[in-house]
Amino acid sequence: MIAVAAYKSVYAVDEVERKLKGLPPEAHEQLRHTYARMIEAGGQRLAIKPAELPDRDTLHHELPNFTEPLEDICRSVALAANSRDAIEVTPMLLLGEPGIGKTHFARRVAQLLGTTWALAPMNALTAGWILSGSSSQWKGARPGKVFETLVQGDFANPVVVIDEIDKAAGGAQYDPLGALYSLLEFDTAQHFTDEFAEVPIDCSAVVWVATANDAAGIPEPLLNRLNVYEIDPPDEAGLRSIAERLYSSIRNSHDWGAAFPETLSPGALDLLTKCKPREMRRLITGAFGAAKLAGRREVLAQDLTPHQASKRGRIGFVQ
Repeated sequence: MIAVAAYKSVYAVDEVERKLKGLPPEAHEQLRHTYARMIEAGGQRLAIKPAELPDRDTLHHELPNFTEPLEDICRSVALAANSRDAIEVTPMLLLGEPGIGKTHFARRVAQLLGTTWALAPMNALTAGWILSGSSSQWKGARPGKVFETLVQGDFANPVVVIDEIDKAAGGAQYDPLGALYSLLEFDTAQHFTDEFAEVPIDCSAVVWVATANDAAGIPEPLLNRLNVYEIDPPDEAGLRSIAERLYSSIRNSHDWGAAFPETLSPGALDLLTKCKPREMRRLITGAFGAAKLAGRREVLAQDLTPHQASKRGRIGFVQ
Protein backbone atom coordinates (compact mmCIF):
# COMPACT_ATOMS: atom_id res chain seq x y z
CA MET A 1 0.00 0.00 0.00
CA ILE A 2 1.26 3.48 -0.87
CA ALA A 3 2.05 5.62 2.18
CA VAL A 4 2.40 9.36 2.57
CA ALA A 5 4.56 11.11 5.13
CA ALA A 6 5.43 14.52 6.51
CA TYR A 7 8.20 15.57 8.86
CA LYS A 8 7.38 16.25 12.49
CA SER A 9 9.64 17.76 15.12
CA VAL A 10 10.14 15.28 17.95
CA TYR A 11 12.66 17.31 20.00
CA ALA A 12 14.48 20.63 19.83
CA VAL A 13 18.13 20.22 18.86
CA ASP A 14 19.12 23.55 20.43
CA GLU A 15 17.79 22.30 23.78
CA VAL A 16 19.95 19.17 23.45
CA GLU A 17 22.98 21.30 22.59
CA ARG A 18 22.45 23.36 25.74
CA LYS A 19 22.22 20.18 27.81
CA LEU A 20 25.43 18.83 26.30
CA LYS A 21 27.37 22.04 26.89
CA GLY A 22 26.17 22.17 30.49
CA LEU A 23 27.37 18.68 31.41
CA PRO A 24 30.09 18.58 34.08
CA PRO A 25 33.29 16.64 33.22
CA GLU A 26 32.31 13.75 35.49
CA ALA A 27 28.87 13.33 33.85
CA HIS A 28 27.58 9.92 32.80
CA GLU A 29 29.43 9.04 29.59
CA GLN A 30 26.37 7.40 28.05
CA LEU A 31 24.39 10.60 28.63
CA ARG A 32 27.05 12.58 26.76
CA HIS A 33 26.93 10.04 23.94
CA THR A 34 23.11 10.19 23.88
CA TYR A 35 23.10 13.98 23.46
CA ALA A 36 25.72 13.80 20.70
CA ARG A 37 23.67 11.17 18.88
CA MET A 38 20.51 13.27 19.15
CA ILE A 39 22.28 16.31 17.70
CA GLU A 40 23.71 14.29 14.84
CA ALA A 41 20.34 12.69 14.00
CA GLY A 42 18.37 15.94 14.21
CA GLY A 43 14.92 16.32 15.75
CA GLN A 44 12.77 15.66 12.66
CA ARG A 45 11.04 12.30 12.19
CA LEU A 46 8.57 11.05 9.61
CA ALA A 47 4.88 10.89 10.52
CA ILE A 48 3.55 8.32 8.09
CA LYS A 49 0.10 7.06 7.12
CA PRO A 50 -1.58 4.98 4.39
CA ALA A 51 -2.74 6.96 1.38
CA GLU A 52 -5.97 5.00 1.18
CA LEU A 53 -8.17 2.66 3.16
CA PRO A 54 -6.81 -0.91 3.42
CA ASP A 55 -8.62 -3.98 2.17
CA ARG A 56 -10.78 -4.62 5.21
CA ASP A 57 -11.92 -8.06 4.08
CA THR A 58 -8.32 -9.23 3.85
CA LEU A 59 -7.53 -7.83 7.29
CA HIS A 60 -10.55 -9.50 8.90
CA HIS A 61 -9.66 -12.80 7.22
CA GLU A 62 -6.10 -12.56 8.54
CA LEU A 63 -7.11 -11.47 12.07
CA PRO A 64 -10.56 -12.99 12.51
CA ASN A 65 -10.84 -12.36 16.27
CA PHE A 66 -9.81 -8.69 16.13
CA THR A 67 -12.81 -7.25 14.29
CA GLU A 68 -13.55 -4.40 16.72
CA PRO A 69 -10.03 -2.93 17.06
CA LEU A 70 -9.45 -3.38 13.33
CA GLU A 71 -12.57 -1.38 12.55
CA ASP A 72 -11.40 1.43 14.82
CA ILE A 73 -8.00 1.47 13.09
CA CYS A 74 -9.72 1.58 9.70
CA ARG A 75 -11.89 4.50 10.84
CA SER A 76 -8.78 6.43 11.84
CA VAL A 77 -7.15 5.68 8.48
CA ALA A 78 -10.30 6.70 6.61
CA LEU A 79 -10.37 10.09 8.36
CA ALA A 80 -6.72 10.87 7.67
CA ALA A 81 -6.41 9.45 4.14
CA ASN A 82 -6.54 11.98 1.30
CA SER A 83 -6.01 14.83 3.74
CA ARG A 84 -3.13 16.76 5.26
CA ASP A 85 -4.04 15.52 8.74
CA ALA A 86 -1.90 13.05 10.65
CA ILE A 87 -3.50 9.78 11.65
CA GLU A 88 -4.84 9.71 15.21
CA VAL A 89 -5.42 6.35 16.88
CA THR A 90 -6.94 6.22 20.36
CA PRO A 91 -4.74 4.15 22.72
CA MET A 92 -6.12 0.63 23.00
CA LEU A 93 -6.04 -2.26 25.44
CA LEU A 94 -6.41 -5.82 24.14
CA LEU A 95 -7.71 -8.22 26.80
CA GLY A 96 -7.48 -11.96 26.26
CA GLU A 97 -5.75 -15.20 27.17
CA PRO A 98 -2.09 -15.75 26.21
CA GLY A 99 -1.22 -16.94 22.72
CA ILE A 100 -4.26 -15.67 20.80
CA GLY A 101 -2.36 -13.18 18.66
CA LYS A 102 -2.46 -9.86 20.56
CA THR A 103 1.18 -9.02 19.88
CA HIS A 104 0.89 -10.14 16.26
CA PHE A 105 -2.05 -7.77 15.89
CA ALA A 106 0.14 -4.87 17.06
CA ARG A 107 2.87 -5.80 14.57
CA ARG A 108 0.26 -5.97 11.83
CA VAL A 109 -1.06 -2.52 12.76
CA ALA A 110 2.47 -1.12 12.41
CA GLN A 111 2.77 -2.76 9.00
CA LEU A 112 -0.62 -1.41 7.97
CA LEU A 113 0.33 2.13 8.97
CA GLY A 114 3.75 1.85 7.33
CA THR A 115 5.65 2.51 10.56
CA THR A 116 7.81 0.57 13.02
CA TRP A 117 6.90 -1.05 16.30
CA ALA A 118 8.57 -1.54 19.67
CA LEU A 119 7.79 -3.90 22.55
CA ALA A 120 7.87 -2.78 26.19
CA PRO A 121 7.42 -5.96 28.29
CA MET A 122 5.98 -4.95 31.65
CA ASN A 123 6.61 -8.36 33.25
CA ALA A 124 10.39 -7.80 33.13
CA LEU A 125 12.41 -7.10 36.27
CA THR A 126 13.33 -3.71 34.78
CA ALA A 127 9.71 -2.78 34.03
CA GLY A 128 9.86 0.02 36.58
CA TRP A 129 12.16 2.01 34.30
CA ILE A 130 11.33 0.62 30.88
CA LEU A 131 9.01 3.42 29.80
CA SER A 132 10.49 6.54 31.35
CA GLY A 133 14.17 5.64 31.71
CA SER A 134 16.27 5.98 34.86
CA SER A 135 18.19 8.94 36.20
CA SER A 136 21.72 9.33 34.83
CA GLN A 137 22.91 9.57 38.43
CA TRP A 138 22.23 5.88 38.89
CA LYS A 139 24.76 3.20 37.98
CA GLY A 140 23.68 1.38 34.81
CA ALA A 141 21.17 4.14 33.97
CA ARG A 142 19.73 4.27 30.45
CA PRO A 143 16.92 5.91 28.48
CA GLY A 144 13.45 4.37 28.44
CA LYS A 145 11.85 2.46 25.58
CA VAL A 146 9.71 5.39 24.43
CA PHE A 147 12.71 7.72 24.18
CA GLU A 148 14.84 5.13 22.38
CA THR A 149 12.10 4.31 19.88
CA LEU A 150 11.62 7.94 18.85
CA VAL A 151 15.24 9.11 19.01
CA GLN A 152 16.85 6.06 17.38
CA GLY A 153 14.03 5.38 14.93
CA ASP A 154 12.88 7.04 11.72
CA PHE A 155 9.25 7.71 12.62
CA ALA A 156 7.34 10.08 14.88
CA ASN A 157 4.38 7.66 15.03
CA PRO A 158 5.71 4.19 15.85
CA VAL A 159 3.45 1.55 17.38
CA VAL A 160 4.54 0.96 20.99
CA VAL A 161 3.23 -2.21 22.62
CA ILE A 162 2.89 -2.16 26.40
CA ASP A 163 2.95 -5.92 26.74
CA GLU A 164 1.29 -7.60 29.75
CA ILE A 165 0.44 -4.30 31.37
CA ASP A 166 -1.43 -6.20 34.08
CA LYS A 167 1.86 -7.84 35.19
CA ALA A 168 3.59 -4.52 35.96
CA ALA A 169 4.83 -4.41 39.51
CA GLY A 170 6.87 -1.81 41.32
CA GLY A 171 8.06 -0.89 44.77
CA ALA A 172 6.18 1.46 47.02
CA GLN A 173 8.35 4.37 45.87
CA TYR A 174 7.88 3.94 42.13
CA ASP A 175 4.89 3.24 39.90
CA PRO A 176 6.08 1.44 36.72
CA LEU A 177 2.96 2.65 34.92
CA GLY A 178 3.24 6.23 36.13
CA ALA A 179 4.65 7.52 32.83
CA LEU A 180 1.56 6.30 30.97
CA TYR A 181 -0.69 8.83 32.68
CA SER A 182 0.93 11.58 30.65
CA LEU A 183 1.94 9.52 27.60
CA LEU A 184 -1.65 8.47 26.87
CA GLU A 185 -2.95 12.06 26.95
CA PHE A 186 -2.35 14.02 23.74
CA ASP A 187 -1.56 17.37 25.42
CA THR A 188 0.91 16.07 28.01
CA ALA A 189 2.45 13.55 25.58
CA GLN A 190 3.73 16.50 23.53
CA HIS A 191 6.22 17.33 26.29
CA PHE A 192 7.24 13.96 27.75
CA THR A 193 10.59 14.05 29.55
CA ASP A 194 12.64 10.87 29.86
CA GLU A 195 14.36 10.68 33.26
CA PHE A 196 17.72 9.79 31.71
CA ALA A 197 18.04 12.46 29.00
CA GLU A 198 15.83 15.11 30.63
CA VAL A 199 14.96 16.60 27.24
CA PRO A 200 11.26 17.05 26.29
CA ILE A 201 10.19 14.87 23.37
CA ASP A 202 6.90 14.89 21.48
CA CYS A 203 5.22 11.49 21.86
CA SER A 204 1.77 12.69 20.81
CA ALA A 205 1.82 10.74 17.51
CA VAL A 206 2.77 7.38 19.06
CA VAL A 207 0.22 4.61 18.50
CA TRP A 208 -0.28 2.81 21.82
CA VAL A 209 -1.36 -0.84 22.08
CA ALA A 210 -1.48 -2.40 25.54
CA THR A 211 -2.07 -6.10 26.10
CA ALA A 212 -3.29 -7.91 29.21
CA ASN A 213 -4.85 -11.16 30.33
CA ASP A 214 -7.05 -9.47 32.90
CA ALA A 215 -8.03 -5.85 33.51
CA ALA A 216 -8.48 -6.33 37.27
CA GLY A 217 -4.93 -5.24 38.11
CA ILE A 218 -4.92 -2.16 35.89
CA PRO A 219 -5.64 1.18 37.62
CA GLU A 220 -8.97 2.72 36.68
CA PRO A 221 -7.43 6.07 35.58
CA LEU A 222 -5.40 4.18 32.96
CA LEU A 223 -8.39 2.18 31.78
CA ASN A 224 -10.23 5.47 31.26
CA ARG A 225 -7.50 6.52 28.82
CA LEU A 226 -7.81 3.36 26.71
CA ASN A 227 -10.31 1.82 24.32
CA VAL A 228 -10.73 -1.63 25.86
CA TYR A 229 -11.40 -4.68 23.66
CA GLU A 230 -12.17 -8.20 24.85
CA ILE A 231 -10.40 -10.51 22.39
CA ASP A 232 -11.86 -14.00 22.22
CA PRO A 233 -9.81 -16.95 20.99
CA PRO A 234 -10.44 -17.54 17.28
CA ASP A 235 -12.99 -20.25 16.47
CA GLU A 236 -12.12 -23.26 14.32
CA ALA A 237 -12.74 -21.37 11.08
CA GLY A 238 -10.58 -18.52 12.34
CA LEU A 239 -7.77 -20.88 13.35
CA ARG A 240 -7.93 -22.52 9.95
CA SER A 241 -7.63 -19.12 8.29
CA ILE A 242 -4.63 -18.17 10.46
CA ALA A 243 -2.87 -21.48 9.75
CA GLU A 244 -3.39 -21.09 6.00
CA ARG A 245 -2.00 -17.56 6.07
CA LEU A 246 1.03 -18.56 8.12
CA TYR A 247 1.78 -21.50 5.84
CA SER A 248 1.65 -19.25 2.78
CA SER A 249 3.72 -16.56 4.47
CA ILE A 250 6.50 -18.96 5.48
CA ARG A 251 6.47 -20.73 2.13
CA ASN A 252 6.58 -17.52 0.11
CA SER A 253 9.35 -15.91 2.16
CA HIS A 254 11.89 -18.70 1.53
CA ASP A 255 13.58 -19.89 -1.62
CA TRP A 256 12.97 -23.51 -0.65
CA GLY A 257 9.24 -22.78 -0.35
CA ALA A 258 8.77 -23.07 -4.12
CA ALA A 259 9.23 -26.84 -3.78
CA PHE A 260 6.08 -27.12 -1.67
CA PRO A 261 2.44 -26.76 -2.82
CA GLU A 262 0.64 -23.45 -2.36
CA THR A 263 -1.86 -24.92 0.08
CA LEU A 264 -1.48 -26.97 3.24
CA SER A 265 -2.67 -30.57 3.28
CA PRO A 266 -6.11 -31.08 4.89
CA GLY A 267 -4.74 -33.40 7.60
CA ALA A 268 -2.06 -30.92 8.70
CA LEU A 269 -4.57 -28.09 8.62
CA ASP A 270 -6.97 -30.05 10.85
CA LEU A 271 -4.23 -30.60 13.43
CA LEU A 272 -3.21 -26.95 13.44
CA THR A 273 -6.73 -25.88 14.37
CA LYS A 274 -6.10 -27.57 17.72
CA CYS A 275 -3.31 -25.21 18.77
CA LYS A 276 -3.03 -21.54 19.58
CA PRO A 277 -1.93 -18.98 16.97
CA ARG A 278 1.28 -18.34 18.94
CA GLU A 279 2.38 -21.95 18.36
CA MET A 280 1.52 -22.23 14.70
CA ARG A 281 4.57 -20.57 13.15
CA ARG A 282 7.00 -22.79 15.06
CA LEU A 283 5.03 -25.92 14.20
CA ILE A 284 4.68 -25.10 10.50
CA THR A 285 8.35 -24.15 10.12
CA GLY A 286 9.40 -27.42 11.75
CA ALA A 287 6.97 -29.34 9.58
CA PHE A 288 8.57 -28.01 6.40
CA GLY A 289 11.92 -29.37 7.58
CA ALA A 290 10.43 -32.72 8.62
CA ALA A 291 8.80 -33.14 5.22
CA LYS A 292 12.08 -32.34 3.45
CA LEU A 293 13.97 -34.87 5.58
CA ALA A 294 11.34 -37.48 4.71
CA GLY A 295 11.89 -36.81 1.00
CA ARG A 296 8.45 -35.32 0.48
CA ARG A 297 7.38 -32.01 -1.08
CA GLU A 298 4.20 -31.70 0.94
CA VAL A 299 3.64 -31.07 4.63
CA LEU A 300 1.51 -33.81 6.17
CA ALA A 301 -0.02 -34.22 9.61
CA GLN A 302 2.85 -36.42 10.81
CA ASP A 303 5.32 -33.63 10.10
CA LEU A 304 3.86 -31.47 12.86
CA THR A 305 6.01 -32.06 15.93
CA PRO A 306 3.90 -33.48 18.79
CA HIS A 307 4.21 -31.80 22.17
CA GLN A 308 2.69 -32.21 25.57
CA ALA A 309 -0.02 -29.95 26.87
CA SER A 310 1.29 -27.77 29.67
CA LYS A 311 -0.09 -27.66 33.18
CA ARG A 312 -1.76 -24.38 32.24
CA GLY A 313 -4.01 -26.20 29.81
CA ARG A 314 -2.34 -25.44 26.51
CA ILE A 315 -3.67 -27.66 23.73
CA GLY A 316 -1.13 -30.12 22.35
CA PHE A 317 -0.99 -32.86 19.78
CA VAL A 318 -1.12 -36.47 20.86
CA GLN A 319 -0.08 -39.23 18.47
